[in-house]
Amino acid sequence: MPRWTQDDIPWDDFDPARLQPDHLKLVKAASLTEYNAARYTQYLKNVFAGDDDFAAIIAGWQAEEEQHGAILGRYAELADPAYDFSATFERFRDGYVIPVDVSQSIRGSRVGELLARCIVETGTSSFYMALSEASDEPVLKAIAKHIAADELRHYRMFLDGMRKHQPIERVSLPGRLRVVLGRIRESDDDELAFAYHCGNEPGEDYDRLRSNTAYGALAYRIYRFPHAQRAVGMVFKATGLNPQGWLARQTARWAWRKMQARVLRAA
Repeated sequence: MPRWTQDDIPWDDFDPARLQPDHLKLVKAASLTEYNAARYTQYLKNVFAGDDDFAAIIAGWQAEEEQHGAILGRYAELADPAYDFSATFERFRDGYVIPVDVSQSIRGSRVGELLARCIVETGTSSFYMALSEASDEPVLKAIAKHIAADELRHYRMFLDGMRKHQPIERVSLPGRLRVVLGRIRESDDDELAFAYHCGNEPGEDYDRLRSNTAYGALAYRIYRFPHAQRAVGMVFKATGLNPQGWLARQTARWAWRKMQARVLRAA
């Protein structure tokens, strides 16, 4: 069961004058990807068939992810009364389909799958923390802070699972690095771009490059260097590298420059 509910959000404190329109665009996109957790859950249950303990953990993860999407969707409708979260989600789900009829991870191993999930949770936890700190609107700030804490806990959950399977599968460091780099590259795939399109470009044809560029510019604009530094440290820790070492510090600076460059290119 989720550790917090919609009743923990101070909805009556909503102040539209303090909400930045760009933040609402990010909320609309995030609500769709979060609410789509059921499909990922089915995929993970197939990959980890026979592991009943992990199946129970994944069921809890799904409930929390879907709650994130529902609360973000409610917020989007509060901020934009013309927005229809349910209809928009149906459009997103029909247009973005992931294959779930599998028996093995597309990462090549259970360790690789769990490592990939760590990378995803790294991205979401850093995103919501950045959004919470960037927003002046009290309701959005509270929602983002709650979700960021959940996503950090999910990261630790998948990290624990990966460490459980690593002695069995013994995936090498180069193998783990390939998974990490592959999953980071996938951040530019259709999921977030199409979610941004569905939530913010009604009536327009989907243009992946346009939507991806627009989403990336808005998302990276809310980041600050400590967020990039924290994310890199989490990635290094999951990979098995020193999250506090020289390489991690240099990578954080490189990642921060890449984020800034993407914002500037879009501008």
